[in-house]
Amino acid sequence: MDESREKLLQVKNLKKYFKVSRKDTLKAVDDVTFDVYKGETFGLVGESGCGKSTTGRTIIRLYEPTEGEVLFDGEEIGGKLSTKAKKNLSRRMQMIFQDPYASLNPRMMVKDIIAEGLDIHHLVKSDKERMDRVYHLLETVGLNREHANRYPHEFSGGQRQRIGIARALAVDPDFIIADEPISALDVSIQAQVVNLLQELQEQQGLTFLFIAHDLSMVKHISDRVGVMYLGNMAELAPSDELYDHPLHPYTQALLSAIPVADPKVERTRERIILQGDVPSPVDPPSGCRFRTRCPFAMEICAKARPKWHEAGKGHWVSCHLHDDGLKK
Repeated sequence: MDESREKLLQVKNLKKYFKVSRKDTLKAVDDVTFDVYKGETFGLVGESGCGKSTTGRTIIRLYEPTEGEVLFDGEEIGGKLSTKAKKNLSRRMQMIFQDPYASLNPRMMVKDIIAEGLDIHHLVKSDKERMDRVYHLLETVGLNREHANRYPHEFSGGQRQRIGIARALAVDPDFIIADEPISALDVSIQAQVVNLLQELQEQQGLTFLFIAHDLSMVKHISDRVGVMYLGNMAELAPSDELYDHPLHPYTQALLSAIPVADPKVERTRERIILQGDVPSPVDPPSGCRFRTRCPFAMEICAKARPKWHEAGKGHWVSCHLHDDGLKK
């Protein structure tokens, strides 16, 4: 990724903590930093519970950040915003949710679900213009006009997700957070939805934050990929670079689990099996959070948290194995 390209989103030292009891705090997102460039798809991956969805929801202000900065198009959006600023932000940033069954109001017709954003932001001047816009959006996502007067329960999972995409597109956003948009869908439908997102990006110049746990799909759709583990960013690099030269032991383990289409290669290749369970984000390990499962853990890993640093051009990692200062 060309560093001279304009940054649309900047996330700096973002933290989101949840108070779970009088004594305990769950550190869902703990000091995460990354940028998203205009027109790219940035993939965010990791195991369930690693904090990737919470990161997306905190960026779009469904959750208030505990600490850190979020800049959108150069403006800080992490603090207290005016009603007008929040409304403008909600138009420019949209979200496609993971569950197409729960994210659509069952009491609303499809036409009203899609047009809700148009009504809130006063983007249409007449009922005819409103319906024309709804019809256009339905056709854009591969549905047809007859679907406008139906209710969500009359559709399949893939069709419901297309309705969710149409709703997100209705207000002409610049940036869309896609929170595991294909994980609840049949495998046969997943590729269709991903291809649709790519087509829309090319046609409308959209920027995506694509959150998923399917690394093979993330490689297919993303320009750059960030890998999260237990609330931290473990590694970040251009897609091909990350898959060809993973530096963090956690990334290496995740990639080794992706099946290979060639049966001969699949039988002979080495898999990295991680020992133990993911620690609790309420009581994470000291130092490096991955050290309790890392086959290369050293004494320093328990004492000091590894620095988030650039190991190669555009290739960032948080690991003592690749800390030049430690090697010296």
